[in-house]
Amino acid sequence: MLMTGNRKDTTITRRRALVVTGGTVAAGGLAVAGYQSAFADTSTEAEASASASATSTSSSCMTLMTSVTEGPYYLDGALVRKDITEGKSGVPLTLRLTVVDATDGCTPVAGAAVEIWHCDAWGYYSGYTTANPGGSAPAESEDGSTANDNTYLRGYQVANANGVVKFETIFPGWYTPRTCHIHLKVHTGGQKEDGTYEGGKVNYTGQLFFPDDAAQEIFTLEPYSQHSGSYTTLDNDMVYDGGGTSSGLLTLKPVHKADPSKGYKGSITLGVDPDAENTGAGGGGGGGGTPPSGDAPTGTPPSDAPSASASS
Repeated sequence: MLMTGNRKDTTITRRRALVVTGGTVAAGGLAVAGYQSAFADTSTEAEASASASATSTSSSCMTLMTSVTEGPYYLDGALVRKDITEGKSGVPLTLRLTVVDATDGCTPVAGAAVEIWHCDAWGYYSGYTTANPGGSAPAESEDGSTANDNTYLRGYQVANANGVVKFETIFPGWYTPRTCHIHLKVHTGGQKEDGTYEGGKVNYTGQLFFPDDAAQEIFTLEPYSQHSGSYTTLDNDMVYDGGGTSSGLLTLKPVHKADPSKGYKGSITLGVDPDAENTGAGGGGGGGGTPPSGDAPTGTPPSDAPSASASS
């Protein structure tokens, strides 16, 4: 399933906010496939090589996938760090993302910077902590954490020699009218500077999704259960196109099968064209998520709907 939309190739700096729609691997898009390796904190070089070899020989690496809107909640200048929680409460989530070059036999893209951001357990984003997540939820300030309201649940990691980045975070909550998701960008050509990532270009802007059964089970737990209302399933989401792993659906494994509160491990492989840059029009009412000035905006959060020029 392919989505078409406006697109142009241009040289940009890290300081420019992007919204991406349309594209394929050949045109600067991205392929996504499940990453089945174990989540061991340490591994031998032989194991790493075997994992990379298995990825490079998988035909699923070349599955084409569209880029999608970055949504209305993007902020520039996220910190380079593994743990992005800042004390935010929720079910623990370990993400292992592997970046490979889909134009070169799916070899690892060492040095690629993966940036992620998502809402907290009640549907609030840092930088936008007074935006209404829909339904009924406590004010974000009532969570009791010491998290920085401008930086929590946002961050970069730079891929190692095997193209792997790993994040420690929490399972995202939800906001109207979206399903549970995580935003991400893959950058290449830049460098770490002043605690963040500067320069280079964005090869991909997309979103990661969660199986409905896992999400709905987690939302019965504290603190998620304090946010009541109508949760949007994958089938009814305006961004997820039903393509499974090739559309960003994470491979999700519980840490303890009998107790979901113990956490989950999510994984996926991202196949990019490191020489391409995907930019263009798109996004919904948020217009691309220009960082706010002054106080965070209030009121109903803008829509993440794709632009009228995009179709699936």
